[in-house]
Amino acid sequence: MGDLDKYTEKGMELLMTYAPKFILAIITLLIGLWIIKHFIKILGKTFKEKKLDESLSPFLLSLIGVVFRILLIISVASMIGIQMASFIAILAAAGLAIGLALSGTLQNFAGGVVILLLKPFKVGDYIESQGEGGVVKEIQIFSTILETFDGRTIILPNSPVSTGTIVNKTTKPQRRIDLTVGIGYNDDIDKTRKVLAKLADEDTRVLKDPLYDILVSEMADSSVNFAFRIWVNSADYWAVYFDMTEKVKKALDANKISIPYPQMDVHVQK
Repeated sequence: MGDLDKYTEKGMELLMTYAPKFILAIITLLIGLWIIKHFIKILGKTFKEKKLDESLSPFLLSLIGVVFRILLIISVASMIGIQMASFIAILAAAGLAIGLALSGTLQNFAGGVVILLLKPFKVGDYIESQGEGGVVKEIQIFSTILETFDGRTIILPNSPVSTGTIVNKTTKPQRRIDLTVGIGYNDDIDKTRKVLAKLADEDTRVLKDPLYDILVSEMADSSVNFAFRIWVNSADYWAVYFDMTEKVKKALDANKISIPYPQMDVHVQK
């Protein structure tokens, strides 16, 4: 019984010593997380009012949030009574182990920094990378968020994006639409060229500088192919692409110019 009383007394002593510190540390942690959350929101509004680069803003907010949370955890640990020198040593060792385990994540962080420094694209650009394409919505610490025209969200790790091929289709104010128009071998080439030129001249969205091209590009198996190349403002690209494709079909039909099906002549020799 004496030993039990001794241990009970020791336990109560430890409880009375550390319980208030532990409770205070928990309260500090919760309040600190709440303050950091709202501070990040206010900072985000400030960035927006100051018109900070939309590509840089999410990255900075995420980074600041992580740094503040680490500082909060260190402060809470010191309140409990953990020695800072020991805690920092443990944190460094843990950081090394986590760094080795999450080397890919650190590479993604480095990739995000490279993207923000070199600016191969920014928020709002349409890019193609890693076999995916979409409009850039956010550049975060570890990933780049794309949104496709059909409403899908694509999350690309920053490391392969920063080191791989990036096709940015919105850096230039103008883009060229390349249409392939096939006609039959018996149809009139000059007439076809006039029909296509009229379509380009009548559409106000088609630019006159650079001027469109209508070139015979190929003598294919069952058709004579035209390269119909028109320049438009980048914002009009898809609208003109689909409209012009439909107009070409209707114009060729109206002028009795055939669009041949793929075909093969088979000669049977007896």
